[in-house]
Amino acid sequence: MSRSARRSGVLVLAAGSSSRLGRPKQLIEFRGKTLLRHAVQTALSLECGPVAIVLGAGCTEIEPCLEGLDGLVVENANWREGMGSSIRQGLSRLIDSFPGIDGVLIMLCDQPMVSADSLRALLQGQSPISAASYENTLGVPAWFDRSLFPELLALPGAEGAKAILRRHQASVFAVRIPEAGIDIDTASDAAWLVGPED
Repeated sequence: MSRSARRSGVLVLAAGSSSRLGRPKQLIEFRGKTLLRHAVQTALSLECGPVAIVLGAGCTEIEPCLEGLDGLVVENANWREGMGSSIRQGLSRLIDSFPGIDGVLIMLCDQPMVSADSLRALLQGQSPISAASYENTLGVPAWFDRSLFPELLALPGAEGAKAILRRHQASVFAVRIPEAGIDIDTASDAAWLVGPED
């Protein structure tokens, strides 16, 4: 069965406190919408399966920007533990709500230059893991077959998906996505992002 015929969940991670930025990066305006709404709309455009959005810090303030979007909002009360806790919470909810999914695509809300076409390339890989290749590393966005769900669900709070990519590096299908190296973490990053719009 080709992966395009399978049903993959998408996990959009957006639970962090944006401590380096000093305000919620999820709500930064980008091309007329918030970063988070842009990421979720990109995920939904793939039409590969259900989309779950993991929120944490500032959830009450951030969630309204998702109004009208067909995504499953998951609140991670343990967001301070780190990205691993958000992956566990989000994936658990996806599995509970959609037990038939064959894999999960994990993406971040603060990589705005990653296109839907690049995400589709990850979905087309034939290995148990497809991951973005950028800046001499492998990272998210990345797709994981359901056979890797136990490892994702066992991630320690402070450890993200990169730990699993390192463990299985020899069998990862790498997709060159240089724009995945652009993430929004600081005030200068945010200024750069909105600059062309001014």
